[in-house]
Amino acid sequence: MKDFNLAIIGLGGMGNWHRELITSGTWFAGTTTGNGGIDHLSVCGSYDILEERQQFARDKGLRVYASLEELLADPKVDIVLVAVPNDMHKSLVIKALEAGKNVVCEKPVALNSGEFQEMIDASKKAGKVFAVHQNRRWDEDFLTAKKIYDEKLLGEVFRIESRVHGSRGIPGDWRGMPEHGGGMLLDWGVHLLDQALLMIPGKVKKIYAGFTNITNELVEDGFTVELTFDNGLVFIVEVGTNNFINLPRWYILGRDGTAQIDNFAVEGTMVRITDWSKNDAVPIRTAAGLTKTMAPRTKDTIKQEPLPEVKSDIRDFYRNIIATILGREELKVSLDSVMRNMKLMEAIFKAAKEGKPVAFE
Repeated sequence: MKDFNLAIIGLGGMGNWHRELITSGTWFAGTTTGNGGIDHLSVCGSYDILEERQQFARDKGLRVYASLEELLADPKVDIVLVAVPNDMHKSLVIKALEAGKNVVCEKPVALNSGEFQEMIDASKKAGKVFAVHQNRRWDEDFLTAKKIYDEKLLGEVFRIESRVHGSRGIPGDWRGMPEHGGGMLLDWGVHLLDQALLMIPGKVKKIYAGFTNITNELVEDGFTVELTFDNGLVFIVEVGTNNFINLPRWYILGRDGTAQIDNFAVEGTMVRITDWSKNDAVPIRTAAGLTKTMAPRTKDTIKQEPLPEVKSDIRDFYRNIIATILGREELKVSLDSVMRNMKLMEAIFKAAKEGKPVAFE
């Protein structure tokens, strides 16, 4: 089987994450998981506009290209990874495609669907593979939530809440600058919305959206989006950067139970009904009176169970890239699915700006 060489444009945090993943299999908590790196794929070099990152590359034994043009002219480079601020993606992706390279681009792939379409058109013209690194399709918390939904473990699901919360505001870099495509919708929404569209079949009928500007006035530092799908399911997507007590990563409500996934580590629980016939309750006392409606269920009518945790391997992303280049597979992160997500984010920006719900599909 052919061996492939990948060169990185932008050896910052995510660029180096890719380097570690490909070379050693390290992708979280500094731990090497599985059997090391990715077979038949090597990182051969990098280019960065910052000299300190160029020196970092030298220290790691990479070839350091003196310019973008030198990198793109190297016949040894089969795949180019673009891992730079969002506003630079389009021009670099198109240049790499025109140079005859296969391209992987970090998310969000572009600032809008029009830019993305230009990139798709360039890939078709070049006859090269163009892929978007929607890596959180491999998150185990998401795959566990999807399993709960797909297998109807809670009966008919009518509401899903997906959240990520932090308390440090937007990082003090380009993510806080609108001219670079900053803001939490493009930074984290691009992941959570992608997961929602993958998880729920059918169309999105209606969108509500609200942004917050608690720590940053230039771009949204948080948002809440409500998607109503054509099957009636309501999907809440929320990102916050000024939350000092986090809500669960996932909260899933079905007719026959509830699941809570607390965090990325897939800690949490699932409670399912075992006997609907015992629906009456003894009232409980509150400070201002009695309530029968909110009395907890007795243990003989419900069962608490562990989450059906799903394991994954993010290295499969690059394995799929290689197989696609060889003509053996289709892209798992299809460009059509990325375009749908991009257009959904555009509709969310519109809903937030207008302060009223908008139709989508």
